[in-house]
Amino acid sequence: MTYKIETNNEAKTREIAKQIGERLQAGDVILLEGDLGAGKTTFTKGLAEGLEIPQMVKSPTFTIVREYTKGRLPLYHMDVYRLEDAQDDLGLDEYFQGSGVSVVEWAHFITEDLPESFLRITLQHRSEHEREIVMEPVGARYETLCSEVLKG
Repeated sequence: MTYKIETNNEAKTREIAKQIGERLQAGDVILLEGDLGAGKTTFTKGLAEGLEIPQMVKSPTFTIVREYTKGRLPLYHMDVYRLEDAQDDLGLDEYFQGSGVSVVEWAHFITEDLPESFLRITLQHRSEHEREIVMEPVGARYETLCSEVLKG
């Protein structure tokens, strides 16, 4: 099942992400897709709020992984755009199976490294301020998560 939500400002996008973040558990994996400027980092900021992370969240563009460990759960924010042609074992499963939450931007570049279940979230521009958020849960855990957020 696919869930769609329309937002018309950054605050609404962050609020939806915060609601998801409040329900996240250790080992959860969120995949974020969308064009540059679609709101992936904004969405991650909302997830961090829901995880009670006080640090400022920044795009991991030049570091591949940013770790935020001061919160209810650690947050591992990954940007794997540059790993499109990587042939080596990246060790990402250590994050995916760890004690925190993994958020992966551009995950379609590492499909063979992804766990069996995850929540794919695609952010799409509708206009300057409007976004469509499409949530595609893969696995029962993420189906439940989506239905809880949409009921709340």
